[in-house]
Order: sequence, then structure tokens, then C-alpha cells
Amino acid sequence: MGSEGWCLLVCLALSGAADAVESQWRAVDVILDCFLMGEGGHHGGFASRENMVKALLVLKQVPVPDDGSLEGLTDFQGGILAEDDPLITFEASVNLIQIPQAEALLHADCSGKEVTCEISRYFLQARPKATAETAAWFITNVLVSGEGPSISMVMKTLGDARNGAVLHPMLKLPLSPQGTVRTEVEFQVTTQTPSLNLLLGSSASLHCGFSVAPGLGITSVEWRLQHKGSGQLVYLWTTGQGQARREGATLEPQQLLMAGDASLTLPSLTLKDEGAYVCQITTSLYRAQQIIRLDVQAAPKVRLSLASEALPPTLVCSVTGYYPLDVTVTWIREELGGAPAPVSGASYSSLRQSMAGTYSISSSLTAEPGSVGATYTCQVTHVSLEEPLGANTWVAPPEQRMAFGVLFASSLFLLALLFLGLQRHQATSPRPARTPRHSG
Repeated sequence: MGSEGWCLLVCLALSGAADAVESQWRAVDVILDCFLMGEGGHHGGFASRENMVKALLVLKQVPVPDDGSLEGLTDFQGGILAEDDPLITFEASVNLIQIPQAEALLHADCSGKEVTCEISRYFLQARPKATAETAAWFITNVLVSGEGPSISMVMKTLGDARNGAVLHPMLKLPLSPQGTVRTEVEFQVTTQTPSLNLLLGSSASLHCGFSVAPGLGITSVEWRLQHKGSGQLVYLWTTGQGQARREGATLEPQQLLMAGDASLTLPSLTLKDEGAYVCQITTSLYRAQQIIRLDVQAAPKVRLSLASEALPPTLVCSVTGYYPLDVTVTWIREELGGAPAPVSGASYSSLRQSMAGTYSISSSLTAEPGSVGATYTCQVTHVSLEEPLGANTWVAPPEQRMAFGVLFASSLFLLALLFLGLQRHQATSPRPARTPRHSG
């Protein structure tokens, strides 16, 4: 059965589940449409798509949570392939390692998400002893769209051509009786957060987990930051010792690290922390990595003020302290009893950047209150905001402004007269007589 038919069965099973029951674990075959990359090997990340060949990856008997919706789901059956089926089918045993969030791979099609899967040759620095001459290694990179996860798996082929097995015509590797290339996953590196958007000053937790086959000891964990063409070391752990190059950066405690959690924590984010973080795990035999994109954001502050008392008045909207650069300022006018309407004709100041790297800009608008007055709103849209941020003020019509001005001036004049009268009264009032003192 091809992957499309198998995924259809999964979706039908999920939609047909009537009553949810307490989740239990069930081992199922997870089938992914992949591409086999024809050029070279690498240690993780997606390669170029030149010389690609369609392939099928079958992760055998992966434990996933089951609420009863997987009842009736059948495992992958090899055999004669149809004309439109992939030329290469990899069967991968996961008995030696763990595949986290496997349910995301299983239910991706039903959830409307896309799965990108690429397989390429993996070349070792030194070939282990006592391995068959026909043994080969592959690395598979799988990414689920949206919030992930992203998984890199190193697979070692199983089987021996000396036992009379048929070789794959292109790979020259032994085939199983079902016509598949049998492999075993010996190492995987995963992140549940391929991309993060966090506010300036907050704390970041960059997830990086791994699982290794028995006998493959972990030798180092390295976190690097790549940004605008330059790279720098953030944290390095080797054989029980950790060294932070970024102030405050911490790795998970030793017991969690050895259990497969190499997540990195960064407190008090600054704009210098933005970029692509590479989590590289090295074992005694393999090396793989995950890349996590961290974008730092700062929400703008909006203040609306009256810049000129002249008629017509000028309003100034100050937008300060935002990051990244793109921001949209919209002016809205609403008369008493009328509907809000956008206003054009605003001017903008030059862009300003603070020492911290955040931006500020001002927008000015000549207000036209009309005969009954109007409320003006400065509305700001920015990627850091869940909804637009605004400030508003009411602008009185010219007649009311003039009347208010006359009233204000009259009030000042009366206050001045009262003050002068009080001063004169105090000056002319007789002072109380002083009582003479007698010496003893």
C-alpha cells in the first residue's frame, strides 16, 4: 500500500472515532513520502534539491498515543510496487532509540500540515570494525510545518549481500524479500521548537533533545549562533564540563543532559540574541544537529499629543521602542454620530534607533474637526502585537475652541485681579501691637 492510501486510512480512522477513551500507547508503522538526495553526505539540515529521487520511509512500529481512533489500522505491507510508487523504500527499525512526537508525523495529513522529508548518504569519519562491506549509513531530516517538530535520524543498513540477497539497482545495497532497504535508526536529534518569537527582555528556552543507541556515548554538545553572516559559540559541553560564552546561558542539569535533553536557556534577551541557533550533538560515532530560529521582538508604545494650538490644530503620534523595523501607522477620524473612516495626508519623521537597537518614529496630521468636532485615533500595527494598538483624542470645532480660549483667558484675568487684591489687602492691613518685654 502506498503512503497516500495509508494516510487516508489514518484520517478515516480518526474521523470515525466516536467516543474518546483514555489514551494508551500503540506501536504503528509511520509512512513518509521522502526524497533521496543524490549528492554527497552531510551531518544534518536540508540539502539542495538537485538530483532527487522519490523514496518512501517506513518507521517500523513506532509507539504513539492511541485514544481508540487507530483501531483497524494495518501495518505497512511490502511487495510489488505500482508504477507511480517510489523507486526506493526504506524500512527503519526504531527499537534502539525513541522518536518523540511521532503522533505529529502520523497525523500530519489529517491536521492539514506538510511534512518535508529528505534522505541522504551519511559518511563516517572512521568506519567501525566488524561491519559488513555492504553496510551504509543514511541521515533523514524530517520537518513538520507550523510548530514542528524537526527530527534528524542516522540510519544504518541491515543485511548482507554475501547471503545471496538481491541488490538494489541504484544503491547497490541488499534488499529484503519485500523489496525494501532495511535500516535501523541508531541516533536522532530533535527540536520541538524550530522557530521562536519572543519579546525583548524575556527568557528563551531552546529545545534540543536526542536519543542514542546503547553503546554510543555522547561526547559533546555545542550551541552556536549564526546571524547576518557571522557565527559565535554560545555554549559548549564536553565530557561533563560546560562552558558558557553568552552571559547567563545554561544547559540542562547533568542528569537531564545524559537522559537526552540538551535544551539551552537564555535569560534577559537582547537584540544581539536574535538569529539561527545550531544545536550539534556528537557521539562516539555520529554527529547531527538541529537549527532553531529565534526572532526577538519589542512591542511599540504609542502616545498621541497636540503639537499646535493653531487652527487647524496639528496632532502628533509618537511610536517608540519597537522591533523589528516594519510598523504601520493608520489615522482614523470619527465625527460625533458618524462612522470611523481612515484619513490620509499624514507626514512622518525620520526613523530613529536607540542604543538598544529599537526604533521610533512620529507621524503628524492636520486635524479637521468640522462643525461638531471629531475623534482622531492613531492606530499602530506591528508583528509583536496580537491586535493593533491605538491612542485617540477629541478635537473640538473652531467655535468651541475659540469660546474655550476666551473663557480660559477671562479666568486667568480674574485670578490675576484676585491675587493683586489680596496682595494690596495684606499691605494695608494694620499689624498687631507687640507686647513689651520686662526684664527680671
